[in-house]
Amino acid sequence: MFRQILDKVRENVPLVHNITNYVTVNDVANVLLACGASPIMSDEPDDVEDITSICAALNINIGTLNQQSIAAMFKAGRRANALQHVLVLDPVGAGASALRTNTALQLMEELRFTVIRGNISEIKTLMLGSGSTKGVDADIADAVTEENLPEVIAALQHFAAQKQCIVAVTGAIDLVADAGRCYVIRNGRAEMGKITGTGCQLSALIAAFVAANPQQALEASAAAVCVMGLAGEIAWHNMAATDGNSTYRNRIIDAIYQMQGAALDEGARYEIR
Repeated sequence: MFRQILDKVRENVPLVHNITNYVTVNDVANVLLACGASPIMSDEPDDVEDITSICAALNINIGTLNQQSIAAMFKAGRRANALQHVLVLDPVGAGASALRTNTALQLMEELRFTVIRGNISEIKTLMLGSGSTKGVDADIADAVTEENLPEVIAALQHFAAQKQCIVAVTGAIDLVADAGRCYVIRNGRAEMGKITGTGCQLSALIAAFVAANPQQALEASAAAVCVMGLAGEIAWHNMAATDGNSTYRNRIIDAIYQMQGAALDEGARYEIR
């Protein structure tokens, strides 16, 4: 099933507007090119409405906030909503500071998001309206485990129903849920956490996959998560003894570039609950 979703991304070449953080902006652009989509970056408030208008999706990432980028997020988001474009929120570090938390909550209050993607601590902060995180990483106390999986899935589905969106939580076990179903995905490598930006890249991938498959938003979101996780596995397999995390980052992008639909369907490890 995921093969057709990936094929549509490459056939349609969706243009994705990214208001993303400057730590990972280059990797976000490259991963979109690798999957077959096309990136454009703009966070100038006087520019973003025009840019969003020509795109199929808008990816908002709050990783390096400033007052200019915050204003741009709201302006671009309102235009994306008016045009019924795909809108993704990546609440990087929500819970780490009042600015990040309050900005994410206000964005959710004023905009209609198609997908919200974060680690479990970030999503928990959004569900509760407050919280704390270990910087931009998930707090180990919030980890999704086999033991608490049913409880976490129920909470995510309730949150998805409230916000009328898809909620994706990534970590050792990835979860992609709407109000009725949840994909439980077990692709990926722990070493991916040693690279800055795999989550940022994934949010951009989700935006592209859903833009190319608007009638299958849940399945497309899950496919994007599987693509990233499987690419992490393939890239790790291709690592040499002298390679480090910089090479691993590049190999992940290369694995996405080279990924074929048959390999995705064969390698994707998931169940639906």
